[in-house]
Amino acid sequence: MSESKTIHKVGIIMNGVTGRMGTNQHLMRSIVEIIKQGGVQVGPSEIILPDPILVGRDVIKLKKLSQMSGIDKMTTSLEEVMNDPYYQIYFDAQTTGRRADAVRMAAKAGKHVYCEKPIASDTATALELYNVCEKAGVKHGVVQDKLWLPGLMKMKRLMENDFFGKILSVRGEFGYWVFEGFNVPAQRPSWNYRKEDDGGIIIDMLCHWRYVLDNLFGKVKGVFCLGATHIPERVDEKGKVYQCTADDAAYATFELEGGVIAHFNSSWATRVRRDDLLTLHVDGTKGSAVCGLRECWTQHYGNTPKPVWNPDIPNPINFYEGWSKVPEQEVFDNAFKAEWELFLKHVVKDEPFRWTLLEGAKGVQLAEKGLESWAKRSWVEIPEIV
Repeated sequence: MSESKTIHKVGIIMNGVTGRMGTNQHLMRSIVEIIKQGGVQVGPSEIILPDPILVGRDVIKLKKLSQMSGIDKMTTSLEEVMNDPYYQIYFDAQTTGRRADAVRMAAKAGKHVYCEKPIASDTATALELYNVCEKAGVKHGVVQDKLWLPGLMKMKRLMENDFFGKILSVRGEFGYWVFEGFNVPAQRPSWNYRKEDDGGIIIDMLCHWRYVLDNLFGKVKGVFCLGATHIPERVDEKGKVYQCTADDAAYATFELEGGVIAHFNSSWATRVRRDDLLTLHVDGTKGSAVCGLRECWTQHYGNTPKPVWNPDIPNPINFYEGWSKVPEQEVFDNAFKAEWELFLKHVVKDEPFRWTLLEGAKGVQLAEKGLESWAKRSWVEIPEIV
């Protein structure tokens, strides 16, 4: 006789998943895939099975998303579904400005909260949301997806094996050309380029760099950031020309605990000539590594060439040849799905989950300090949030 299975069905309110990120990464590549695989295995005969309901303001978009995903349940009434005790988790992928009110409502209704970043437009609100959830006694988490990217996981394994020796510096290059919309349609939403709609690459990307740096290389102690709005006009989704009031590029230098220096260029106005849309170059006393989203290359001290500066002759060294690709030693899942599974285990089985709204508040803090640095044209210290 086959052993019976214990199935923990978890109702999840998925709000704002009609947007690009919510649809692709959170719904289709995370929750739908978890359902397809039969749930999250937490024991020999025990699984967690998500049971989502789609929430949005546009019923036509919801119907299309329902057909695409196979998720039948949907509603345009967030308040109604918040009052339904069946749903244990509230997930928010709305635009940043709408998030705070919904998270407050969810905590008041006793829902566990999981949300996209930035969790708020300013640090004070972000900390308030953390405290609201703590006071309500609900579990909470923030999406910090890049920690589970295969390239960064390979980099982390190198660090765990002391490949680098003492880490000296980290250089991040992120971005690509986002079309303005005059001839070629834009591939990002127009609100990203309007400050009044909480747009801007600093608020968007420095939240990412905070958790990447804090978790892998050392706590961020200070920042100098220079933002820019390189493209002054773009075309929105309705074909209307609008003025760009938010930054589309950021050039930031960070000091980390332990003396590591990090510099990240983030831009939606750059053309890519590197290994990937995001690359991290880490230099250490024993070796260096460069990772993209999926791959990682290393150069050990013993394989490091000895160039001599001579601009009068072609360089005799092919600098790419001295690097070795890290082989595939593990199978890596979709980064968003990996964190979703950890959060579901946290909710149902009380397994540890340290990527809370407090960590999300730290990301907002760094973005806010980056904007402050840009405005003051000065170095800004990062006070510790506890």
